[in-house]
Amino acid sequence: MNVRRNHDVRVKDLGLMEYTQAWDQQAALFQSTLLVKNANRDIREEDAAMTNNYLLLCEHPPVFTLGKSGDPKNLLASPDQLASAGATYVHTNRGGDITFHGPGQLVVYPIIDLENFFTDISRYMRTLEEAVIRTLQTFRITGTRVPGLTGVWISDTGGDRKICAMGVKTSRWVTMHGLALNVNVDLRFFDMMVPCGISDKDVTSIKKERGDSVSMEEVKARLVDNLIDVFGMKPTA
Repeated sequence: MNVRRNHDVRVKDLGLMEYTQAWDQQAALFQSTLLVKNANRDIREEDAAMTNNYLLLCEHPPVFTLGKSGDPKNLLASPDQLASAGATYVHTNRGGDITFHGPGQLVVYPIIDLENFFTDISRYMRTLEEAVIRTLQTFRITGTRVPGLTGVWISDTGGDRKICAMGVKTSRWVTMHGLALNVNVDLRFFDMMVPCGISDKDVTSIKKERGDSVSMEEVKARLVDNLIDVFGMKPTA
């Protein structure tokens, strides 16, 4: 297949949106990108249509999501306890185990064609992590990676604490799902699960690490800027 690289990216802030509704929006963009790639097969490069790239930003009402290879036992709450907490539970098609999304957590869903940038899934994950690490530096927090584990962590004498979870799905180098950065989220929800299936590590947030709340709008702006920078994207309307 011929490829015409497109580094433009469209940033869409979906606000507070139900998880399944955002999933539907992701899936629609994901499938439309795959349709373009299918149509580009066996045609000359100069005639091929370019694929679009998107960054979808949102927050979700309280929801626990389980990855396609996750263990349902890592959800510790019963259906009645979930209902009492105002939370839902969704089995999704991303990688990874169980995670939580809720207000005060910034979720970013990159729907991008990696053939526009590089074709390496490991590099893709490390690039997402790098954007988050740079964003945390803005708020005087040192984020890091933990060998063998995905996401961004705070590692010090207090141990390893996950501040950003990641789980993705890819097909023919097109991505969906993404990252969830804990900003001002209520961390008590994480007591209702074994985060990412890892029982010996804690979860934290920007608010907890700093001792005060930060502006979600500022975090959004910083993270989008860093994602655009690390991928070499060009924002477009």
